[in-house]
Amino acid sequence: MSLDAKIPQGPLAEKWSKHKFNLKLVNPANKRKYDIIVVGTGLAGASAAASLAELGYNVKSFCFQDSPRRAHSIAAQGGINAAKNYQNDGDSVYRLFYDTIKGGDYRSREGNVYRLAEVSVNIIDQCVAQGVPFAREYGGLLDNRSFGGAQVSRTFYARGQTGQQLLLGAYSALNRQIHLGKVKVYTRTEMLDVVMIDGHAKGIVTRNMKTGEIETHAGHAVLLATGGYGNVFYLSTNAIGSNVTAAWRAHKRGAYFANPCYTQIHPTCIPVTGDHQSKLTLMSESLRNDGRVWAPKTVEVAEKLRKKEITAAEVKEEDRDYFLERKYPAFGNLVPRDVASRNAKEMVDDGRGVGGSGFAVFLDFAEAIQRLGEDTVRAKYGNLFDMYYQITDENPYKQPMRIYPAVHYTMGGLWVDYNLSTNVPGLYAMGECNFSDHGANRLGASALMQGLADGYFVIPYTLGDYLATIGPKPVDKNHPAFEQTRQDVVAYVNKLLALNGTKTVNEYHRDLGHIMWEYCGMARTEEGLTKALGLIKELKADFWKNAIVTGENEEFNLALERAGRVADFIELGELMVTDALMRRESCGGHFRLESQTEEGEALRDDENFAFVAAWEYKGENQPEELHKEELVYENVKLTQRSYK
Repeated sequence: MSLDAKIPQGPLAEKWSKHKFNLKLVNPANKRKYDIIVVGTGLAGASAAASLAELGYNVKSFCFQDSPRRAHSIAAQGGINAAKNYQNDGDSVYRLFYDTIKGGDYRSREGNVYRLAEVSVNIIDQCVAQGVPFAREYGGLLDNRSFGGAQVSRTFYARGQTGQQLLLGAYSALNRQIHLGKVKVYTRTEMLDVVMIDGHAKGIVTRNMKTGEIETHAGHAVLLATGGYGNVFYLSTNAIGSNVTAAWRAHKRGAYFANPCYTQIHPTCIPVTGDHQSKLTLMSESLRNDGRVWAPKTVEVAEKLRKKEITAAEVKEEDRDYFLERKYPAFGNLVPRDVASRNAKEMVDDGRGVGGSGFAVFLDFAEAIQRLGEDTVRAKYGNLFDMYYQITDENPYKQPMRIYPAVHYTMGGLWVDYNLSTNVPGLYAMGECNFSDHGANRLGASALMQGLADGYFVIPYTLGDYLATIGPKPVDKNHPAFEQTRQDVVAYVNKLLALNGTKTVNEYHRDLGHIMWEYCGMARTEEGLTKALGLIKELKADFWKNAIVTGENEEFNLALERAGRVADFIELGELMVTDALMRRESCGGHFRLESQTEEGEALRDDENFAFVAAWEYKGENQPEELHKEELVYENVKLTQRSYK
């Protein structure tokens, strides 16, 4: 089956403006007759809820946190891309489009990516108007810095807490609509299923996480903005609560899941220290503007460092390998994340890793401090340096940071067309929840850009086209589908609560993470992926036999919450491995050892794999069916990526 992405015809630069004109409109008086459900209150969810309410729609907003502003978007550090060309260094909408296509290793849609670059310039104006305190130059203009995969400075930032400041801007807009009564927020509420009527999404089933009450909510459309699924690896930079449940339950109701194996490994994370950890901490990619990545040139020097016989400062310049600068002179330390991550792994595999475990390389600021002064470095990165010191008890002003790649972002997600609609009418996905814009590797500072683009500037237009088609007739809240779906959720919750084995849910989650990282992480092989499939199937069977879930539904029950999420992660993990096994090529963050160039770079197979892999759920313990959306490139030439 071929999927219709509904990309508009015509020149690339005119697609979005022409498409907006051709979309059906809902007149202002009728907007008051529509109820919209938005699940998730991060950048995509908060901006969409606020924008739709501002237009006049009635919005119900759901989040499992105690406040909308606790969404994981606050954790984003380094910045947000926009093609403003404030630095006058050659940036443009087309250059941002091209960098994003190339960064994604030519596995994303031209139409979607160009629109993203096009509306990026509006995002900055919107956020400045909301009071987002972007960094400014001495003369008062907004400042920019560089990020990986680009040779221009296009990243707007608020020190090392850009995500938090952007979310506070969206949250203020959301609060305005809450005050006006156009948005009703349901906190500590988790979505557990989608209500389908005649093939259309017409509502959701939720669980009140404080009381256990399982409720139904009706709406003319359901918008999912629930983030990514990186926690399938157990250890990731995501908040512990981040999960795949909303997207996965929608998948089991018919929404296709696209490119699930596309995982982003971030190169600058604080290394793992042991099994006691439940998450990892990211050090912003912005640090690679001034920090230099290096490893010892020899195993002998690395061993001395690991044994603490010498310090990093005592390693002579001639004994240091600034490997990114050496291998990629045009981009240096600012190569894309997948390239930097893979090279760090090569250093460790070569026996040249540092730190007690040997699973780390250095990110060194000595040269920057000497060149700029400590005060300047502190002004740019101070909160990041403080965070590193608090976690490691090491002062990065005096010694290099130790970093190593970790799971950070997922490029896969629910399949959506140009309108952000899944293949299920009335069900939309925005931000990291969908697959649409980043191909096989997301450029740094583009997650915030996509989330706000989807919420502020895309969904307010495209949703109206669907609503105008179905009309403002109220959704029948008494339709049998609502009660049937609620009963399905109750039965599933009771099935989880009946588990009375000996192994905790967290143990299963950790076991799954080990399998995923070992066989479906930075490097993958046919043999390893085949083995992983068998291991996950065994883990799933064991989970339903030997897991233990304590407590009751009618209470605050963390064990129950985690059980449902881990069960979904196990099923997702199986699909991720299936997808990775099918894709017999290397591209972006998906590196098959059988498919690499003589220089060890990712080698694509454009003849056989230039498509989006969209998977259809076919039932419990049944293999999923693959649907392909062929990727057509009319404006860029498919070439071997090079950052040299």
